[in-house]
Amino acid sequence: MRQEATINRNSITVNFTVKYCNNSESLLDSDGFKRVLTAFIEKIEKKETPVYIYIKDCCGKNSNLVQEITKLFKLLIVLEADELAKLDEKYCKLLEDRNTLIEFIENLYTFWRRYERYAIVRNSKKGEGLQNVNFIEAINNFKNLILSTYRQIEETIMGYKHRVYRQLSAGINAGIILNDMNRNCPAEYSVLERIPFIETVILQPPFITYPKRNTRTGIFQEVFENPLKEVCINEENWFCYPAKVGESLAFVYFNRSFMSQGVALCNLFELAREEEYKNRKPDIVYMYGVKDYDREMKTVFYDDKENDMLVGYANYGEDIDYFGYMKKMILTLHNIRMIKKGGLPIHGAMVHVIMKNGKNYNIVIMGDSGAGKSESLEAFRNLSEKYVKDMKVIFDDMGTLILNPKNGAPLGIGTEIGAFVRLDDLDTGYAYKEIDRSIFMNPDKKNSRIIIPIASYSDIMKGYPIDFFFYANNYDKVEDNELEFFSTPSEAIEVFKAGRRMAKGTTSEVGIVDSYFANPFGPVQKQEETNILIERFFREMFNKGVKVGEIKTQLGIKGMEKDGPLKAAQKLFELIKD
Repeated sequence: MRQEATINRNSITVNFTVKYCNNSESLLDSDGFKRVLTAFIEKIEKKETPVYIYIKDCCGKNSNLVQEITKLFKLLIVLEADELAKLDEKYCKLLEDRNTLIEFIENLYTFWRRYERYAIVRNSKKGEGLQNVNFIEAINNFKNLILSTYRQIEETIMGYKHRVYRQLSAGINAGIILNDMNRNCPAEYSVLERIPFIETVILQPPFITYPKRNTRTGIFQEVFENPLKEVCINEENWFCYPAKVGESLAFVYFNRSFMSQGVALCNLFELAREEEYKNRKPDIVYMYGVKDYDREMKTVFYDDKENDMLVGYANYGEDIDYFGYMKKMILTLHNIRMIKKGGLPIHGAMVHVIMKNGKNYNIVIMGDSGAGKSESLEAFRNLSEKYVKDMKVIFDDMGTLILNPKNGAPLGIGTEIGAFVRLDDLDTGYAYKEIDRSIFMNPDKKNSRIIIPIASYSDIMKGYPIDFFFYANNYDKVEDNELEFFSTPSEAIEVFKAGRRMAKGTTSEVGIVDSYFANPFGPVQKQEETNILIERFFREMFNKGVKVGEIKTQLGIKGMEKDGPLKAAQKLFELIKD
């Protein structure tokens, strides 16, 4: 990206490497300001707002409003309003109705703040901008510059100082430092060679985004020809997030039109260090937002056996503008890789509980989207503070069972360091307690989501023996038997394989639905291989004394969305406490 600034859909990206503004004059002269002002004037012109008509009449019908407003703002930085009125008749006219002029400035300021705002620094480039200095300090200074410029212009017009100042997040929402690290991709992936890698991410919370979609639909289909074979892209429009997904190294390439989806990965997957991916071939490659000639949404994957890589592909379109398409494709590719290596992917949540009496328990709750697995564990956490010393989340959505090479006992390992959960299903106020670390997605809509870091990479990869393994049943209404245990592997396998749940609106499904092994992200696509693994792991769990059963969360029953997981958590707590 060689331009000072670019606007894509609902975001603006400012390139601090090309130009960094450190005073009001350079800000008003910048290409970014020109682009924002132009977009704003086009918007109010189209609506023919009273503010636009007033400004146009004062400046002249044939005037270039972008140039005129920019010049006006520069003069308001150095002159008093009365002095400016004497310079030119048009300024005198503009200042006759100062309330309308202030309304224009306020609307422009709000228009800027409604963009998702990103800054980038590219370490390898030379320019008149910012590179190897304190990027965090630069972002903070840029915010202060925006605020001081806006206030100075407005206060000059008013003729007095504001009495209330709100230190809003008016600058950059997120900054990324890029590098041009050499990578070891096979020759057929040469189209990816010049795409810069994300080295560092700086978030300015609360980070709130408004993607165009709020649910995911369907499952990812396998194709048998590499979807990247004929891809042609402009590498200036792309970034790569090198992610550690469980034990897999994933190169996630995303189009800058979907910046929020790419940047949000930092709260979910560990960002790999340079030495972890330098000259290393990835296990997973995913391209998200490829412009092709297919008008229909395409979310497919390919098993590149020759290069021992799994490849994901999502084409450009508003239909994929939902974080589920980013996260779930990555997990699908990782899960298929684990199946090939003999691991069993688990769509569920796992916690390591350390009691104050010295005992430890590892609990897994498995279930598809909206089954109540995370909600029950969150309720358990709130209930157990009196008796529990510590509670570590090993995985919140997707994990893998592996066999301990020493004794054959199943172990649980994680894939993500964060959680992507529904705001509606969290305890009231929980999201606001964690607002300083969170990424919010469409908080004003149904199925609104929050992405929050919850564990360290070292913790999720340690490997924990399993004590309790539950299926989350969210559709059966119960009074007091929220926990039921199976006596044989075949009895358990029948329930777990069916993957039944009441759909909660997290996908396009409605009503009672079945999903093979409650996991449409790998096991569905590789059922034959997964069947063998299910038999092996459930047999080993029963042999090793793991308690396998059902936990009735009732999350899918109207009116039980809060009480259902709470009652299930109470039963689980009583079981462990006793």
